[in-house]
Amino acid sequence: MIAILGAGKMGEALLSGVLRAGRRPSDLLVAERSEERGALLRERYGVEVVSNRQAAEKAGTLVLAVKPQDMGALLDEIGPHVPSGTLVISVAAGITTAFIEDRLPEGVPVVRVMPNTPVLVDEAMSVVSAGSHADETHLQKAEELLTPVGKVLRLPESLQDGATALSGSGPAYFYYLVEAMVDAGILLGMPRAAALEMVVQSAVGAAVMLRDSGEHPVTLRENVTSPGGTTIAAIRELERHGVRAAVLEAIEAARNRGRELAGG
Repeated sequence: MIAILGAGKMGEALLSGVLRAGRRPSDLLVAERSEERGALLRERYGVEVVSNRQAAEKAGTLVLAVKPQDMGALLDEIGPHVPSGTLVISVAAGITTAFIEDRLPEGVPVVRVMPNTPVLVDEAMSVVSAGSHADETHLQKAEELLTPVGKVLRLPESLQDGATALSGSGPAYFYYLVEAMVDAGILLGMPRAAALEMVVQSAVGAAVMLRDSGEHPVTLRENVTSPGGTTIAAIRELERHGVRAAVLEAIEAARNRGRELAGG
């Protein structure tokens, strides 16, 4: 039995992804404080909605999907009710496995995961790290849960804040770029719908080429950049405005914010 505690955007994304991957609703529990939200999830997915304590007592795997600032209170609530053999998987940004282990019975295995919202379309990027009591078996269980809805990568926990900034928040950066490109199309006289279709398909095509060609992104970019052409004129402006430096600083800021969340 798998229980998802916290059914916000990420919690629901994981729930729907796990169900699409073939798990039965009867194999899942959802813990949600809002009665209205719980009723919606029950109707939408056919899962049983329970209290946090009931989830902790009944499920062999607990997926903690609450907001980072709510994690301490959740652990205080469920800690006394978590059996020692339970696998705990956390998807809360910035929360360390040590923080969770300190609030659970001794020896409970904890795996920290940073997925992202493309789990909704089975294209998630999930980064997993083992806590001090988690072994290969526990990591494999976490991967089995996540692999059907995207790619899974193991990294040391010391790199998790960076993974959160890079791939956890990553989709938002691409949406931001798409938004800006669509606005540029409108500036050039394009209808909004046409501009959006062109930009989205360009993004999809570029992503597939990055994934499947085996070429470095620099090579792919150079293949589009003819001497004295339109692309190099655009890239010159991007460099003049410091877009590359802004991206570096933005992702570093996201990493730093993750560390702040971990500190309370």
